[in-house]
Amino acid sequence: MPMNPAATDASIGLVFDLAPVGLCVSQDRHIQRCNRAFAEMFGYAPEELAGRSMALLYPSPDEFEQIGAQGLEVMRTSGRYSDERIMKHRSGRLFWVHAAGQSLDRDAPFACAVWMFEDISARRTVTTDLTVREREIVRQLAAGASSKQIARVLGISPRTVEGHRARIIRKVGASSASEMLAKLMGLT
Repeated sequence: MPMNPAATDASIGLVFDLAPVGLCVSQDRHIQRCNRAFAEMFGYAPEELAGRSMALLYPSPDEFEQIGAQGLEVMRTSGRYSDERIMKHRSGRLFWVHAAGQSLDRDAPFACAVWMFEDISARRTVTTDLTVREREIVRQLAAGASSKQIARVLGISPRTVEGHRARIIRKVGASSASEMLAKLMGLT
């Protein structure tokens, strides 16, 4: 027997609100609606986030802009974007998340998008205080990008990327880039 439309809408709303991962509907990178799992992940109540810029959830304005620019480019091509990145809790604590989004319109990807955020800090912890640039380089390295690719994305030279990578290796007490990533991602 088919459900009536009002019951279907209520069921969809319930699924959104009770999903075990963070869900968010955004308009021009402002939160229009989010579920409790999303809000609690960042230390807020859902109603506190409604209408607020997603920049609030990033460690810095630069990271908000940089990740947004990368996501926009990909979403214009495929309509989808996903990555693993460091975000900021209300308390100021930094933590890793897996984020995935789907836009309503590829021509205007941020006009309306649905996002899923999963806290992955249980398997990947933030153990070292890194600069904004170092976090971006680690995020790119974790995604498998080469120094040349990172340099192109960040608009810096490959040599500068290598210098940052060497400093990060020293900061975490690693002997190689792979050991550095393993330490930063909580794999060792």
